[in-house]
Amino acid sequence: MRFLPRRGKAQPRGWFVRVLRALLLVAFAPVPFILLFAVVNPPVTMVMLQRAGQRFLAGDKPAWPVHTPVSRSAMSPSLRRAVLASEDDRFYLHNGIDFVELDKALKRRKRGGKLRGASTLTQQVAKNIFLWNGRSFVRKGIEAYLALWLELLLTKERILDLYINLAEWGPYHFGAEAGARYHYRKSAASLTREESARMAAILPAPRRWTPRGSVASRRVGAVLQRMQYAAPKTEEPK
Repeated sequence: MRFLPRRGKAQPRGWFVRVLRALLLVAFAPVPFILLFAVVNPPVTMVMLQRAGQRFLAGDKPAWPVHTPVSRSAMSPSLRRAVLASEDDRFYLHNGIDFVELDKALKRRKRGGKLRGASTLTQQVAKNIFLWNGRSFVRKGIEAYLALWLELLLTKERILDLYINLAEWGPYHFGAEAGARYHYRKSAASLTREESARMAAILPAPRRWTPRGSVASRRVGAVLQRMQYAAPKTEEPK
C-alpha cells in the first residue's frame, strides 16, 4: 500500500524557506540600483518625490523641483572640498558610518544637547535616494544599512559626486548646479572658493538659509579654515 507524505510536518519548513527568501530579496534589493548609480545619476530620488508632493498639495507651480546633475569636471574643485569641510571632514576615514562622530553626538545628547551631527555623506546619499526625511530609529537603521552597501559597491569619489548632485541646495533646487544658478546666477564650475564655502555652509538647512544670510556668514569662517587643508585620509597618530 502506498502512503502519501504528510504535508503538515513539511509546512513549517516551507514557510521558513519562503520567509528567508523574502528577507534575502529585500536585503539585496538595493544592489542592482547602486551598481547602476556607479555610472548613472539617479533621475529622481525619494526626497525629490516628497518635495514634489508637498508642492502639488500646496498648489505651487511647477510642482516638480529643479534638478540639474553635472559631471565631476563641471563642478568647482573648491565646492567638493567645501562640502567635505562642512558636512563630513572624516569622509575618507569611515566606511559609511562614522563611529567617532556618533560617539561625540551621543555624549552631547547625554549632556542635554540635541542628537545631531553624526550622519555621514554616505548616509545622506542613502537617505536622499531611497528613504524619506525623518528622525525615527527605524529609518536611521535602514539608512545605515544602505550606506554600507554604497561604500561596498561605489568609490568614495563617486559617492561624493552623487551627494553633490542630489543634495537640496535651495528651496526645491537639487544638485549643486541648480543651487549655484539659483543663488549666484552662475554654474557650479564657476563658483569661487568663498562662494563654494557659503554654498556648503547652508547644507544643514538649505530651504531656510541662504549663502549670503547671517547663518552662512557665521559658519563660512570655519568651513574656509578647514578648506586650507586636504580632507584627511589617514587617522592622526595618537
